[in-house]
Amino acid sequence: MIDTNGALLTDLYQLTMLEAYFRQGMADEAVFECYVRKLPEQRAFLVAAGLEQLLDYLESLHFTSDELSWLSKTNRFGSDFVRWLANFRFEGDVYALPEGTVCYANEPLVRIVAPLPQAQFIESRLINLLHFQTMIASKAARCVLAAPGRMLLDFGFRRAHGSEAGVLAARANYLVGFEGTATVAAGALYGIPVFGTMAHSFVQAHDNEVDAFRHFAHTQPENVVLLIDTYDVEQAARRVVALARELSAHGIVVKAVRIDSGDLAANARQVRTLFDQSGFHDIGIFASGNLDEFALETLIDGQAPINGFGVGTQLDTSGDSPSLDAVYKLQEYQLTPRRKRSEGKATWPGRKQVFRRHDEPGKMSSDLIGLETEEHLGRPLIQPVMRSGKRIHPPPPISDIRAHAARELASLPDAMKCLTNSETYPVEISDAIRVLADSADARGR
Repeated sequence: MIDTNGALLTDLYQLTMLEAYFRQGMADEAVFECYVRKLPEQRAFLVAAGLEQLLDYLESLHFTSDELSWLSKTNRFGSDFVRWLANFRFEGDVYALPEGTVCYANEPLVRIVAPLPQAQFIESRLINLLHFQTMIASKAARCVLAAPGRMLLDFGFRRAHGSEAGVLAARANYLVGFEGTATVAAGALYGIPVFGTMAHSFVQAHDNEVDAFRHFAHTQPENVVLLIDTYDVEQAARRVVALARELSAHGIVVKAVRIDSGDLAANARQVRTLFDQSGFHDIGIFASGNLDEFALETLIDGQAPINGFGVGTQLDTSGDSPSLDAVYKLQEYQLTPRRKRSEGKATWPGRKQVFRRHDEPGKMSSDLIGLETEEHLGRPLIQPVMRSGKRIHPPPPISDIRAHAARELASLPDAMKCLTNSETYPVEISDAIRVLADSADARGR
């Protein structure tokens, strides 16, 4: 049986190159780095995510007997090469930005140091894992900045591009400050708080709306959040008031109502006024329905009385920027710097470090990308995380990653927090890297 998370989750050219390396005995140490060439439009920063899934993949990488059998049957590869793959493992070193770290264009998310065949083969899955969660975490961070102090929940699983994407999106969202997700598997896998209420179909399945609310409240007495826009929002809110008085005799409290359509701000104001006039100041209002950071900003700036938001499709697909220009490039082989000079896609050679500087109030002020061996002012961001194919430290608790991400977002300059027309953060390339690039060019490689 072929494992959809196994070694064959790659591009064909990784295997064709691998066989060529095998035939030529090319197995010296190689250095690759993964980074984003340029930021998407209207993105002032990115947030690194996906490292833990990458390390899981690297530690467990191997070809199963079924995978090897399938490769043999394709008649594309020599039998000796397929036999060699039976013992293929990742035995290299990994250096990375900690998850939740704010980063910018050309700054390595990950550096891989390993024998060339190993370092090359992992490219496709590595980009697949880092690209997706970094993209989603960066979008989610903008939502967090747009709605400070509000509960944000991930509602995007059903519109995500596949099951893995939905679960990993929930993780990425939680890392940067969302309070939870509706995706149950993400709760089981990562310990993310899970939230959920009811669908419009639940209300429609009852002969009248109040019976739907009552049945739900008695079934879920600790989680009474009622969906009130199936028919008429104002009428439903009045029914909630009457039901709340009835339920209080049974010790059941209505926590909140959810509005999922229409003019969310106007509906929320109407409902808030009704609840307050009826003495139910503690019933919260939760909103959902095709929200993104721009819609959140509009609602917050308009002082809509909404306590929390469910953000779904636009977040888990990163609707306005559904991809990053993420690449994985060879920087060194046989201890010799390597540089690509393709028009518009040239690379900087060598093993790199990112040095981050902060101003006196603790806000990040500039980054310098230098060689690993250089010393510069600023905090070095890239840290060793794997030696000889094994993690250096156990996976950090997800709460620690969230705390780190919160500190990172708090250290953003105010001008970088704008959703549009934000300033460009200064990132410099060291003189030593430029000299190394010139020497690589002079060799004509």
